[in-house]
Amino acid sequence: MTFKLLMKELVSTYQAFEHYSNTHIKEKGLTMTQFDILVTLGNQPPMTCKELGEKTLVSKGTLTGVLERLQGKGLIEKFTNEEDGRSYQIGLSEAGNVLFQTIFPEHMLYLERAFGKLSQKDINQTVSALQVVKEIF
Repeated sequence: MTFKLLMKELVSTYQAFEHYSNTHIKEKGLTMTQFDILVTLGNQPPMTCKELGEKTLVSKGTLTGVLERLQGKGLIEKFTNEEDGRSYQIGLSEAGNVLFQTIFPEHMLYLERAFGKLSQKDINQTVSALQVVKEIF
C-alpha cells in the first residue's frame, strides 16, 4: 500500500463526511461556514472578528460576508469592544442562541446515527490510526 492510497482514502472519507454533514445543515437553512460560526459563538462570550476567524479558520474576506448574512438573519449582534473602541465583538442574538441550542444537538444526533453504524472496536481502531497519521505531521 502506498501513501497515495492513504491520501486518496483520507480525502474521499473527508469529502463523504462533509457531504453528509452539509446535507443536514443545508436543510436548516445555513451554510457550513454559517453553522461553524454559530457553533463557535454558542455558549461563549462575544469575541472579536480576529478571534472568531482564528477559531473557525475562516478568512477575513469570507468572514465579513458571512457575518453580514448572519446579522441580516438576526442571528448575531455586534457590540462595541470595551477593550478597543475601534473594533467590535460578535455574539449570538437571542434568536441565534435559540437556533444554536436547537441545531447543535440535532446535528450531533444526525452525525451519531451515521457513526452508530460502527462498532466500538471500529471506532477505537479508526481513532488510533488517525492519531498515528496526525503524529507524522
